Amino acid sequence: MRLNVRSTALIGLAALFLTACTSPKEESAPVDMDKLKVEIQAMEDAFAAGEKAKDVDAVAAYYADDATSFNRNEPPSVGMAAIKEKIAKGFAKDTAGNYNVYKVVDLFAEGNTATEIGSWTQFDSAGTQMENGYYMSYFQKRDGKYLCVRDMSVTESPAKK
Repeated sequence: MRLNVRSTALIGLAALFLTACTSPKEESAPVDMDKLKVEIQAMEDAFAAGEKAKDVDAVAAYYADDATSFNRNEPPSVGMAAIKEKIAKGFAKDTAGNYNVYKVVDLFAEGNTATEIGSWTQFDSAGTQMENGYYMSYFQKRDGKYLCVRDMSVTESPAKK
């Protein structure tokens, strides 16, 4: 099929317009993954220490004010107030002194965001493993610090009936 001059000019102008309207993607500085892994693991360790101490504020420091935490077997907690309420209720239920250990398994990062895939293990007060599973946390860097804006976890244990 032969294009006439008018059609060719129209296609050329459209291409020029589309090219002019798109800006090149800004390249961000590469993320030092080793440094980031240490930083995220430190956040997980502080989260676990806060849980063990039953310190709601220490655990909540992990989250951004506008975070959503997707909980196992219950509706998500949306916002800091709901997240703190969930944490406090969990502490009130635990009278046995159980504690969790969290470990970074995999980490992906680009720009000011990072996604962590981790494992968790729950122990009783004597140090005997009770349960384990995995979690995923999505972080945004805000004011120079990574904060969790979304997280969820699963257990390897079968559902209780």
